[in-house]
Amino acid sequence: MSISEQQVQSVLKEVVDPNTGKDFVSSRAARNIKITGADVALDIELGYPAKSQIDGVRQQVIAKLKGIPGIGNISANVYSKIVAHSVQRGVKLIPGVKNIIAIASGKGGVGKSTTAVNLALALVAEGATVGLLDADIYGPSQPQMLGIDGRPDSADGKSLQPMEAHGLQAMSIGFLIDPETPMVWRGPMVTQALQQLLNDTRWRDIDYLVIDLPPGTGDIQLTLAQQVPVTGAVIVTTPQDIALLDARKGLKMFEKVNIPILGIVENMSLHICSKCGHEEHIFGSGGGDRMAKDYQVEMLGSLPLDIKIREQVDSGKPTVVADPNGRVAEIYREIARRVAVKIAEQAKDMSSKFPTIVVQNT
Repeated sequence: MSISEQQVQSVLKEVVDPNTGKDFVSSRAARNIKITGADVALDIELGYPAKSQIDGVRQQVIAKLKGIPGIGNISANVYSKIVAHSVQRGVKLIPGVKNIIAIASGKGGVGKSTTAVNLALALVAEGATVGLLDADIYGPSQPQMLGIDGRPDSADGKSLQPMEAHGLQAMSIGFLIDPETPMVWRGPMVTQALQQLLNDTRWRDIDYLVIDLPPGTGDIQLTLAQQVPVTGAVIVTTPQDIALLDARKGLKMFEKVNIPILGIVENMSLHICSKCGHEEHIFGSGGGDRMAKDYQVEMLGSLPLDIKIREQVDSGKPTVVADPNGRVAEIYREIARRVAVKIAEQAKDMSSKFPTIVVQNT
């Protein structure tokens, strides 16, 4: 008894990807369906890194296809393919970088750098090639958070090799200066330094470059929004009203320059006492949810106020690598997956498809 492709397609229409909420046919994830008599082989291409999800998706597809009467052997090859997605009009992509994620906050002290480093490491854990650019020129914190010492190499005297830690490529002004030297620079020098760190680093085939922005909506944020090819932004806030007020300003700035908001991360949303287990909303509750609702953006996740998160980044081993099986690392991975899915749903960058036209006098 032979199976028809129509039978396979109609079954796959009923199989929903738990991460995107879309079936594998309408999302064009199901590819290369080959039928040999009663045997079926197919590929499932996911547009986001999904190392921890691949087995589950494969089992889900096979279990559903087994419902076809008379079906024989089933072979489902599930894999991730991450491509470049569209950015602001008129801004070119950076060589070696497919997608740029800006991590921003309206004010300091909300855990933005901690979120940025754990988000980057969570994407690495899911199988992506990731870079982290510390764009906080005045207060670079990523060298300590990643436990990196030393200076970056330069083979040609012009460009820099990224530093590496925990499978992550990283660059920061903190690698180039003495840790105790203050950066007494005016705005134009700071924005020039950011451009050089971004463009003169030899990023190696990066799926996602996470940029840890300084807090606020000043020169660096504006330069990034106007001259750097940003795929999307993540806003980090705490639940209290004053942090949300500033976070809204950051969100509106990205909206004005047509950079998509991938979502909101609420930090320090709940404190659990390490002695008695009592739960308390120290900074209020529901602020991130209200903001997400007001601006019709996604609430990507909430993180607790936990002493371990602080201790782990201070020691150079952020939570995702220090305690990969813990609940907090799981939340970071869920946020990272949501961010990657949101990017995968955006229009693809087609600039590489067009030939370069050179006009010459002949």
